[in-house]
Amino acid sequence: MNGRESFLQRVRQAVADGNRAGTQSPLPARGDVGYQGGGDDPVACFKTQFLAAGGVLHASSDVDAARAKVIELASTCKARRILLGTGSVIDSLNLEPLLRERGFDVARADTANTRRDAMFAADVGISGVAYLVAETGSLVALASPAEPRGLTLLPPVHIAVASRAQLLPDLFDLYTVLQKQGSPALPSCVTLITGPSKTGDIELRLVTGVHGPGEVHLIFI
Repeated sequence: MNGRESFLQRVRQAVADGNRAGTQSPLPARGDVGYQGGGDDPVACFKTQFLAAGGVLHASSDVDAARAKVIELASTCKARRILLGTGSVIDSLNLEPLLRERGFDVARADTANTRRDAMFAADVGISGVAYLVAETGSLVALASPAEPRGLTLLPPVHIAVASRAQLLPDLFDLYTVLQKQGSPALPSCVTLITGPSKTGDIELRLVTGVHGPGEVHLIFI
């Protein structure tokens, strides 16, 4: 049997079997195939990969330093309209009153779904993250009513705040964590952010900020 006939025979067999869940033999266990991990120092690995992807990293020793850095970045990029997320790390910074005192127009992302114009008009999006992945230098955002995916995708500048406790060694570890949460807990969208938005489609030239933020800052506590 030649290659073509062998392929067609497999298709016929799949059709005959119904190709439905439960009708095929389970896949073999993956084990650690493809697992890279974060090495002996996951923090250093994450920093290296995040910077290589074009992100801008700001190490902060504590919450007070992180709060000051957020305000400094918003001022430096001459932002006027800010879209502010929520979550344990972001809420601990108590940013909203401080930003308003400095003249920023602040829209809360958890109420901005009814104010779509506020999401599209924002100069800066400030968010937390669900996890960090050391292997790829990625930020992981889980969409929710409190932090819709537009928070990290629409503003031209994205400022994320995360703590060491959110760091995972490898992308496979993320899948393990999400799987343990169970399907009812999974969000409608899981976004992996590896540096600013990029495309190389036009004349094979790398262009940033085409389909999302042109700047991605991480304040790492």
